[in-house]
Amino acid sequence: MTVGPARRRSLGSEVADVIREAIFDGRYPPGSALREVELSEALRVSRGPVRDALRVLEQEGLVRAEWHRGATVAVLSLQDVAELDSLRGALEALAVERVVASGASLDAISAAALAMERASTPHEMVRCDIAFHDAVYAAAGHSRLVQAWQAIRSQVHLFLITRVNVSTDGYLEQIRDEHRDLVAALRLGDAGRALELFAEHRRHAFDLLTRP
Repeated sequence: MTVGPARRRSLGSEVADVIREAIFDGRYPPGSALREVELSEALRVSRGPVRDALRVLEQEGLVRAEWHRGATVAVLSLQDVAELDSLRGALEALAVERVVASGASLDAISAAALAMERASTPHEMVRCDIAFHDAVYAAAGHSRLVQAWQAIRSQVHLFLITRVNVSTDGYLEQIRDEHRDLVAALRLGDAGRALELFAEHRRHAFDLLTRP
């Protein structure tokens, strides 16, 4: 048996990248309609790649498609918020424990926290927050843990966008302060304190999204 030549990324995947970035930078907030005709005209592609892209984003949990409404940017329910928070907590606990136990390099984690000093808008800060957690999972040295994080990464990004859409009061400085403390706890090798701080970091967003 022989294998054929490698296939290049599909146009649908490239379109998905563009739409995903538009969601992440706030051009398409939760609940926004994603109309195939408008997207194909704006992106100068046929409707087929747009349809493929929307299916990719639906699998990631960023888009919801209903036969009578078409595709829209997902709006997280209280159950979605609770499930993402609890799953994220379980994954982060394992990641933090492995980072501390292994004495992994914290250079990438520190660099991600430092990048937050340059973030000037809430959406930029959300990207920095996600990048920080990417670095934590990478430092954990557990490939299946990284895969589990990647499976919910886009939904967590949407979770954080939803959080800043509720309120941005003091948000930029709060996130900077929290991540400075997270890095300090990891540098001290204090797993217990680091786990407390990661939980507190998650709780701030969770409480904001679930308060009456």
